[in-house]
Amino acid sequence: MAGNSFGALFRVTTFGESHGPAIGCVVDGCPPGIALAADDFSADLARRATGRTRHTSARREDDAIEILSGVYEGVTTGTPIALLVRNTDARSKDYERIATQFRPGHADYTYWQKYGVRDPRGGGRSSARETTMRVAAAVIAKKWLAARHGVRVRGFLAQIGEVVPRGHDWSAVDANPFSWPDALQVGELEAYMDALRKSGDSVGARVTVVAEGVPPGWGEPVYGKLDAELAAAMMSINAAKGVQVGAGFASIVQPGSVHRDVMTPEGFLSNHAGGILGGISTGQDVVVSVAFKPTSSLRLPVQGVDVDGNAVEVVTTGRHDPCVGIRAAPICEAMLALVLMDQALRHRAQCGDVGAVSPRIPARVPGDGHG
Repeated sequence: MAGNSFGALFRVTTFGESHGPAIGCVVDGCPPGIALAADDFSADLARRATGRTRHTSARREDDAIEILSGVYEGVTTGTPIALLVRNTDARSKDYERIATQFRPGHADYTYWQKYGVRDPRGGGRSSARETTMRVAAAVIAKKWLAARHGVRVRGFLAQIGEVVPRGHDWSAVDANPFSWPDALQVGELEAYMDALRKSGDSVGARVTVVAEGVPPGWGEPVYGKLDAELAAAMMSINAAKGVQVGAGFASIVQPGSVHRDVMTPEGFLSNHAGGILGGISTGQDVVVSVAFKPTSSLRLPVQGVDVDGNAVEVVTTGRHDPCVGIRAAPICEAMLALVLMDQALRHRAQCGDVGAVSPRIPARVPGDGHG
C-alpha cells in the first residue's frame, strides 16, 4: 500500500499536489441514498480555507467541489464517489529558490530520501492543501452519522501558544476567525497574531474535537480500537505532533480514584476516558485533542543544506500560516467523523443483530464537561 487510503469499510483515497491542476478523493463504501449536492461542501471547506482573514495564508482558492461519480439525481448510489477541487491560486514561482534546498522542519528531506524526487511547489503532496479532500469526504460522513445515529461532530481551538480559553461557549466558535470558544478573548488573540506575524515567527496550537451522541459499542477490542484509530487518523494530519483522548497526559498526575469515571443509574459522573473504554465507545462524548507544531515556513533565515549536501541559508518565501492550528478544527473534525463512520459500519456488519443491551448508562450528567 502506498499510504494514500484510509478506512476499512468507509474508505477514502486522496490524490493531488498543492500546486498541481487539481486535488481530489475517491470515497468508497458509502451507503446509498444519502442526499448530496456540491453546495453541501461549502461551509466546512470555507472554515478550512486560507485567505479568509489576515491571520492565515493569503492564498485564496475557490475550493469548488465537482462531484464526478457516485451520485445520481441528488443521492448517493453506493458506488465510488469521486470529488475534485481545481487549484486556482497557486504561485509556484515562490518556490523556485528552494527547489534544490531542504527546508528545516519540512518533509523536503524525507520525501527526497524516500522517492529520490520531490515536488517543491508548495510542498507538493506533503502540503496541508491535501486536507481539503479529507474535509470534503467527511461532509458525507457527518451527514450519515447525524441522520442515522444523531451524532454531532464539532471542534474548537483549545490553545494557541501559551493562550488558553478562559471560558467555553460553542456559539462563539463559529463567530470568530480562530474557532475560539471565548468571545471576550478574540481581541487579545488578534493582537497576539498581529505581533507574531510582524515578527516573522510562528506558534503551535491545540485543537479539541468532540463527537456527541456516539452510541456505546463502536470500536474493536484489540487491533481496531476506536482510540487507537483516532490517534493514527489525527497524527496523519500535517504538523500534528501529539494526540490525547479524554484527560490524556493529565492522567499521569490523576489518582486512579479521580481518573476512573464513576457510573450511576443517572449517568457517568465524569469523562476522563474521553468516551472510550477498552477501545470501545461508552456512549459518552468522544473527546480528542491534537497538538500542532509551529509552522516551519518562515521568512527568518536559517541554516540548511542543498541537494548536493552544501551548507546554504534557507529563507522561505510564499504565503504561509503563522499558526496552522487556526484552520485545523474542521480537519480534526473530519478525521473524527471519518473514523466514526468507518467504525459504525464495521460494528453494523458484525454486531448489527445485538441491539441495545441493559443497563444502558446515560451519556453524562449535567456539568460533566468535555474531559
